[in-house]
Amino acid sequence: MQSPLAILYPPQCVSCGTPISDDHGLCGKCWAETPFITGHACESCGAPLPGDDDGMADLCDDCLTIARPWSRGRAALIYAGNARRLVLQIKLADRLDAIPAAAGWMARAGRDILRGDVLLVPVPAHWTRVFVRRYNQASELARGVARQTGLEVAPTALIRPSRTQKQEGKGLDGRFENLRDAIRPHPKRGPVLNGRRVVLVDDVMTSGATFAAAAEACLAAGAADVATLALARTVKDV
Repeated sequence: MQSPLAILYPPQCVSCGTPISDDHGLCGKCWAETPFITGHACESCGAPLPGDDDGMADLCDDCLTIARPWSRGRAALIYAGNARRLVLQIKLADRLDAIPAAAGWMARAGRDILRGDVLLVPVPAHWTRVFVRRYNQASELARGVARQTGLEVAPTALIRPSRTQKQEGKGLDGRFENLRDAIRPHPKRGPVLNGRRVVLVDDVMTSGATFAAAAEACLAAGAADVATLALARTVKDV
């Protein structure tokens, strides 16, 4: 039997608001319009790859040419269409009600790296951006994944001491230069990273510059291994 709360507030599609049968998901139409990453994917960033999964650790063109300071990477969605709208709603429109669904998709996408004594660490935002938005979407996603998996989360292990320029409009080299030394271990809370297997969490991976800066900060603090988990991955020609 349905609970009185479920009768009064039936679950809705997090994208369009249509009533659905289970909590924190998508209706059939929105599911079909949301590009999930399934099948063969890059071992380093989670971008979809052509062909069938042959069990080999294959890399996309970007990860073949750009050195990644992390060991493995996963992503749940292609940053396009309805997935892009959902990410922007979480980031800019206070749609924290979409976090449980997004975290569930991320937990499934990263199920092989979210094992054992893993520490979830969100990519930090500068305090001025958190003040304007009232939250850091990466922290909310990391907490959501923690609730899904039972893993430990360290929301303040990393900091951004200075406010960097926005990445939009910058080329590849400019993106990496903009994030150079921009992320550091927290002076008091950073030691929690020492000796730990870390999974960095963020909403979107584009060039990988932000994840790289965060991964280098984790390794500088003594992390034993760093992997990445993004809600969405930008993909060329999509």
